[in-house]
Formats: sequence, C-alpha cells, structure tokens
Amino acid sequence: MKTVFVETSNVRRFMSALSALEDRGAQEACLVVVDGLPGLGKTTTLKHWVAQNNCIYLRAKKEWTPSWFMTELLDSLRVHPPHSFQKKYTKVLEELAVRQTSAIMSRRSFGLVIDEADHVSSRAQILETIRDISDMIELPTILVGMGRVNDNLARFPQVSSRVSQKVRFEKATKDDVRLLIKQRCEVPVAADLVDFVLTVSQGFNREVLEAIANIERFAFRGDFDPNGSGIALRDMGGQVIMNDRRNNQPIIVPEVL
Repeated sequence: MKTVFVETSNVRRFMSALSALEDRGAQEACLVVVDGLPGLGKTTTLKHWVAQNNCIYLRAKKEWTPSWFMTELLDSLRVHPPHSFQKKYTKVLEELAVRQTSAIMSRRSFGLVIDEADHVSSRAQILETIRDISDMIELPTILVGMGRVNDNLARFPQVSSRVSQKVRFEKATKDDVRLLIKQRCEVPVAADLVDFVLTVSQGFNREVLEAIANIERFAFRGDFDPNGSGIALRDMGGQVIMNDRRNNQPIIVPEVL
C-alpha cells in the first residue's frame, strides 16, 4: 500500500479550522477540539500535521496528573524534567516559547496536540494546567477525542470559553473513499468495487484501508487481468474484503453472475 497522505474532506475541515484559529479575535482563545468516532482518521491527520510542522504530540493517559503530563511534555521536547512542579512548569513555558518563536520566524504552524483527550476532559486540575500553558504563551492546543470532549468541557466555562474551533470528523463520503483507494492502492480498482467498499466500510477510514490491503493481496496473486479497467466486484467474488467492526466477522464479496 502506498504511504501517501490523502486529503479527505475531514482533513480539509481540520485545516480550515487551523486557518480560522490564526485569525481569532481573543488571543487566549487558542484551544481546538477535534472529535469523532474511532477509525475516521483523526490520529492519522493530527500526526501528519505534527510531523509536517515539527509540533508536539502527546497521548493522554487515564491516570495523568499535571506533573506527569508536564514530564511527558518535557520528554517530547527532549528536555530533562526537573523535580519540582514549579520548575517543570517554568521549563515547559520556556521551551515551548522558544519553539513557537522559531515557528513564527519560519512562517509555519506550531502547536500542542493531546490525543485521547477524553481521558482528561472531565478533570479540572489537569485541564487548568493545560489552559494555563496555552494561555501564557498563546499556544494553539488541540484536544482530540471520541465525542465526549465538548460535553465534558462544558462543565468548565473557564476552559470551554477558550475553545475557538470545533472540528467533528465524519464518515467518509463516496468521493473520500474513491480518493483513498485511488491514492493508496497499488492496483486499479473498478467503480463497482469502490461502491461496495463504501457500503460495507460504513465510511470508516480504518476499514477502507483494510479493504485496500485485501484487494492488493488478491491482486498480487495474479488472479485478475492487469490490462482491464481494474479489479471489479466479480473478480473478488467469494473473497474477504474486511472484518465487520460490529462483530469482527469477515465480510465476503458476493459472487456476481
């Protein structure tokens, strides 16, 4: 499978939100919430953005404390964390400010991404620490969750008022699935098989990529005509295309007469 990053409609909405963030009125309102069901490409999109812009990515832990959070943050910044909470906090601000200034001078984005933010979005102490860091240097901070972050933040007006952009990742459209298959699959795929993948994947990127892997596996066995219009539904009749996320049972391509 090709490793190219595909700009789906979800990616475009995310990038539009970042552009809007740069034009925000209240400078302290620099939190972004990205949410949606698992398997829609949130983590892939955020990790790509982090890599492209040399930003910071953390995965929240269920038992995070403010001190543990800052220790992981300093580790990501490749800075040895001091022992006291106050010194960690001061060092975090210093290091992030240096990197933010460098990004501004290079005319690129910079920010902090906290994935799996559902783990911390209902806990006042850690949220206040995140807000303090974001406020102090006006650092874009992106909280990524699975649908509960916005509701949880509503309990903390001092934090939710800092959220200037909300992006919800939706299920892939037909155009998204077509684009994913076209740009990621090593072999051509006919329109009827694309439509079938859209239907059985229910628009989840994770399942679409699983389908691509199975299509390629079938193709590399040499069981189709490479000079045709692409692997079609009839070619893969009786083959497993992906597993059903609801029951983990294999989904079989129907035989076409």
